[in-house]
Amino acid sequence: MPVTKTAKRALRGSFQKAKINRVIISKLEIAVRAAKKHPSKDSIQKAISLADKASKKHTIHKNKAARIKSALSRLRIW
Repeated sequence: MPVTKTAKRALRGSFQKAKINRVIISKLEIAVRAAKKHPSKDSIQKAISLADKASKKHTIHKNKAARIKSALSRLRIW
């Protein structure tokens, strides 16, 4: 457990950031699953957009976002 006042504050902040990151990652995973199951232009673009946003916020690594986008772009049917 944190001892100092700043450590306690940092712990609260890290819990909040972890909660937000979980939401971002779960939305991304759901979108990728939906795009792979029923590939359409809209579902693929939504998943790519969420991958870019997650990468921009450093929730996922930029190379992981690139791999996701590459796999989705191979599904394109348009």
